[in-house]
Amino acid sequence: MELLFLVLLSPLTVKAAADGEKEWCYQSQKCALPACAEPRAWKTVNEECGKKYQSPINIVTNKVEYKGDLKPFIFEEYDTTQKSSPWTIENNGHTVKVSLSGSAKIGAGGLQNKYKAMEFHFHWGSNLTEGYSPGSEHSIDGERYAMELHIVHIKESFSTTTEAVKDEEGLAVLGFFINIGAENENYASLIKKLNEIVSKGNKTTMEPLRLDSLIPDEENLKSYYRYRGSLTTPNCNEAVIWTIFKAPITLSESQVKNFCELYFNEHNTLQMTDNFRPVQPLNDRIVYNSDVSVIQAPAKAVLGIPTFIYLMILLFQ
Repeated sequence: MELLFLVLLSPLTVKAAADGEKEWCYQSQKCALPACAEPRAWKTVNEECGKKYQSPINIVTNKVEYKGDLKPFIFEEYDTTQKSSPWTIENNGHTVKVSLSGSAKIGAGGLQNKYKAMEFHFHWGSNLTEGYSPGSEHSIDGERYAMELHIVHIKESFSTTTEAVKDEEGLAVLGFFINIGAENENYASLIKKLNEIVSKGNKTTMEPLRLDSLIPDEENLKSYYRYRGSLTTPNCNEAVIWTIFKAPITLSESQVKNFCELYFNEHNTLQMTDNFRPVQPLNDRIVYNSDVSVIQAPAKAVLGIPTFIYLMILLFQ
């Protein structure tokens, strides 16, 4: 009788598991994990992923609007390692995540609060036979970069990201495009650590670096785009003030390819490539531009009208 009960129960147990929380994945994992929810189905994992103001986006440069309060950022303790204990670097099955231990913060830059740095992570593409397929999440006029770095900050009044996502301005994420070019010595120790986190779940520690050594010089961080959006992985909380800097970081091709040698799983059978979410609809959002020297095409046309009239008057005198 007990055996019969278990036999009858088994289909119900399987169904319950199937109805439970789905595992989310990137499109590059779908063939190996047909049951996982790829980006178009993330809203079945969490309904937030189907909301209106999602990230990443494609930034159309002739539609951005200049905003006067987007002044240069103030980077606090980005230039020191003195107060930092070792960082934790891990392969979490989706990306390389580095958890920070210092007291680095950002302020100004059009932000109404100070935000403390919690972690940074990367998104990248594929190592092809010839060249490299782009893997940045955001794009500029449809063009994507090799990689993208996200430095995640939370409002300084919060202790955890879990608290911060409940506030629509709880997180401030700095996004940096990564180009392929010359070797970047500042990334050498971090990339060397990738050999220790090849498989999902692997983690280790590393000596902290100056955060400002991983990003462009501060002088090149005055030009950026700003918009309201979400986290780019489930739960896709719409609690992020996004800043996308125009000046890219440069890594060598071999440095970039090191990221493609990681694996999505514990058994090293599925390489971690193309770990990016496709761009999402902008809907009624406005993307703002910090750079006053960039006059949009319609504005240039308007400014040209007085000149045209003046020339016509001279011509017919």
